Amino acid sequence: MNVKNTSGEARALERVVSAAREVQAASLRLEARYVRDSNEPPATLELARFAAAMQELKDAREAFDALVAKRDACST
Repeated sequence: MNVKNTSGEARALERVVSAAREVQAASLRLEARYVRDSNEPPATLELARFAAAMQELKDAREAFDALVAKRDACST
């Protein structure tokens, strides 16, 4: 396996992990709001942060999958 590909995959995987942590943090903030007062809707900023974190996770996962698929195609 090429070292350049491995480091690229490692960076892509780090991006996925970081994005997953952001989703978890945003989710916990939303959950905490519901625990405090389930009748109060979440703030727009909290929802926007959660949506942005979810989008980054989706984008990071797609980039990682594309990188792995490209590596697999090159090795066959």
